[in-house]
Amino acid sequence: MSLRLATFNVENLMNRFDFSGYRNELQQDRVLALYDIKDEAHYRLLESARMISHTDDTRQHSALAIAATGADILCLQEVDNVEALKAFEYGYLFKMIGEGYRQKYTTAGNDSRGIDVAVMMRDETHHGQKIEFVRMQSHAHVTFADFGLLSPELAATGVEPHQRIFRRDCLEIDVKIDGKPLTIYTVHFKSMGGQRNGLPGREASMPLRIAEASAVRRIIENRFGTEHAANKRWVICGDFNDYRERIVISGGGAEGLRFDPAQEAQSCVNVLTAGGFCENIVERRPEMDRWTLYHTRGPQERHLCQLDYILVSAALARTNAAAIPDIIRNGQPYRTPFPPGQEVERYPRVGWDRPKASDHCPVAVTLDIV
Repeated sequence: MSLRLATFNVENLMNRFDFSGYRNELQQDRVLALYDIKDEAHYRLLESARMISHTDDTRQHSALAIAATGADILCLQEVDNVEALKAFEYGYLFKMIGEGYRQKYTTAGNDSRGIDVAVMMRDETHHGQKIEFVRMQSHAHVTFADFGLLSPELAATGVEPHQRIFRRDCLEIDVKIDGKPLTIYTVHFKSMGGQRNGLPGREASMPLRIAEASAVRRIIENRFGTEHAANKRWVICGDFNDYRERIVISGGGAEGLRFDPAQEAQSCVNVLTAGGFCENIVERRPEMDRWTLYHTRGPQERHLCQLDYILVSAALARTNAAAIPDIIRNGQPYRTPFPPGQEVERYPRVGWDRPKASDHCPVAVTLDIV
């Protein structure tokens, strides 16, 4: 029997308006800066109209990307709440794929913006095996003191033992696929952010992501036993906001673009894969074809990288030695440069920068559950 599993950072699936841009220009959408806004009431009116117009195209693209995964179980990041998920599934996904993800699960995590992780499931796989929900456990409450993970680097930045490790959550869900158990961990690690304390954003935020990855590993080892965990049936899905390699982009104009692979000395992903604990099966794809996000801060800083992961336990990796994930890139905006030979047909009405399905690409894989 097989299960189709996917992960997707759906990018701000909200069911509320954010008017904070009126007082904080850093939060204000660029299009509103073109207008002479008289007062807050005027701002709220314009922002509401902008969001409604922008959201419809965006969510059609998001739904197309999800439909393309063919997933039986879908792990999501940046979901406001279960009500937003229900409205999106009914208003957009249902119109494309019909009866689908009846089971929806999320919890309130630690994110200051209220964006959480979530899981949606069908009642059965495409092959007719029953998908049975067993239990759900949030780990948003876990502190640095609980797991002894307050490193000197974190302490130096003011982090205290009583504070919570996960910026969002590590949502643990047990299911049975035709009676066979599978545990799914859905995560969304600390974002890189911009430069601070004289360090690049990725480097400055690395200690926190390493703590989050260490906590996920500890949760799994506590659950299944340190000696036996790798040989159990589990997956970790989500946006790690980190990469082990990237494709550096240079050039342009008449000379064309150059795409050069580069390896990273450190990544939070290494914490989880160390010792054969689990495998990043996206790395079964060719080196130049593993990316799920395009990052740019202008022509001098451009790269493609993998931020979105499906890590499978050593046991699942062995029984699925031939499984190679798919990466759905048709919802990427036209500004995203594709290495030669990887171009795809974009969804209708995708723009240069927006609308788009998300800044991330969904990752999907078919796994035999035996």
